Amino acid sequence: MSDKYEAAHPDGGPKDFTSFFPYYLREHAHPLCRSLHYIGTTLVITLAAYAIGTAQYVYLWGLPVVGYFFAWVGHFFIEKNKPATFTYPLWSLIADFKMYFLFITGRIGPALDAAGARRR
Repeated sequence: MSDKYEAAHPDGGPKDFTSFFPYYLREHAHPLCRSLHYIGTTLVITLAAYAIGTAQYVYLWGLPVVGYFFAWVGHFFIEKNKPATFTYPLWSLIADFKMYFLFITGRIGPALDAAGARRR
């Protein structure tokens, strides 16, 4: 991911989240890839709530596995691109939750259009 981002931005990587997020959305153009992200993020939120609500904190160790498994399947087998997590872990985490909340509030379509993502 960083190679393509930096090729489009010769001054280097993202300077702020606002400049990174449209690129992130373009890397998630396929609806099945986004759906896998939504499944993983929903499971992360559910597992975190369960672990905290029941004081069984050992389940928090499973959050990265649950979240990244679905996302990476989407990238490696659907989008066939490199996950943003490998190069921009913090921006990627924030962007994933922003994409998720845009989806559950019904605003993902306009965000994809504004980012120039091909909606398949």
